[in-house]
Amino acid sequence: MRNVILKGRTGDVSGMSDEQEADVADDEETQTEDAPEETQDGTDEEAESGLSKGDFVRLDYTARTVEDGNVVDTTDAEVAEEEGLDEEGREFEPRTVVLGEGHIFESVEDAIVGEEVGDSGSTTIPAEEAFGEQDPEQVRTVSVEKIPEDDRYPGAHVDVDGDHGYVETVIGGRARVDFNHPLAGEDVEYDYEVVETVEDRVEKAQGLISMYLDADLDMWVETDEVEEEVVVESDDDDEDAEPDTETRTVDKETLYIESTPQLAMNQQWMFQKQQIAQDVMDQLGLDRVIVQETIDGGGMGPMGGMMGGGMGGMGGEIEDALEDADVDEDEIVEELEGELDEE
Repeated sequence: MRNVILKGRTGDVSGMSDEQEADVADDEETQTEDAPEETQDGTDEEAESGLSKGDFVRLDYTARTVEDGNVVDTTDAEVAEEEGLDEEGREFEPRTVVLGEGHIFESVEDAIVGEEVGDSGSTTIPAEEAFGEQDPEQVRTVSVEKIPEDDRYPGAHVDVDGDHGYVETVIGGRARVDFNHPLAGEDVEYDYEVVETVEDRVEKAQGLISMYLDADLDMWVETDEVEEEVVVESDDDDEDAEPDTETRTVDKETLYIESTPQLAMNQQWMFQKQQIAQDVMDQLGLDRVIVQETIDGGGMGPMGGMMGGGMGGMGGEIEDALEDADVDEDEIVEELEGELDEE
């Protein structure tokens, strides 16, 4: 049932003529039809227009430090080329994010929510929200023995006791290392454009996974019938009794991902595959993710041919050869037994 807001009629109709009452009724009907529709939470539908949290959107953006104008990140191929970032081999194109999931800075999310596809804007992200303020306690002196010999120079990026930092100075057997983020203390200006919303589930999955991995993967969604054991009610009143189960066929919404050598060797995937898959399942309402490897070929490979059809064919060829030679297998057995007796 649809709820509408009725506006208009505030006075009493008593004492009106039939014609006046008809006019009031017509006004009420018109106002009722024009009234905005309410959503379940009581807000007007018009107020709900625009992008909202939970929407999948593709963003074009460039983030620069406010002080120096250095590019922090970009999806713009021209900007990447100007800054020399395209040498890294990364593909620069609009990126898919989910609003409200922390995929982008909170200040940018706040600016985008309520906007429409095609809108663009700019917002400044304070240092504490971006990469944190500079913390003097994160600048420490360590023994140079903890730093690889080739990295014992100012500016080198190093890992010491599980923390990543860069070398400020090296004096004698000691090194001064800054473990703050390289952009700590920097305000960031974020220019963006909302390119489009993403509705297709496969495109959503590809966008989510691309935030974790720099890999172009083929994937698709299928509904599979799967047999699984489910617990059923038991007539046994014994609390210690094993629960009764039965096998049922259930539908599973499955995201299939075609594996590649790049994916198999990707360190982030190797260590975080469960977390990445769980995020995709939660966001898209999937039951499971299956990563599969397909080996193409028109026939058996060298080993397959040798170990499969090759051996089978060899057996047939031996039998044919024996028949052509008119050799009696019983005679061969007797001859072999005779040689054994002589030994």
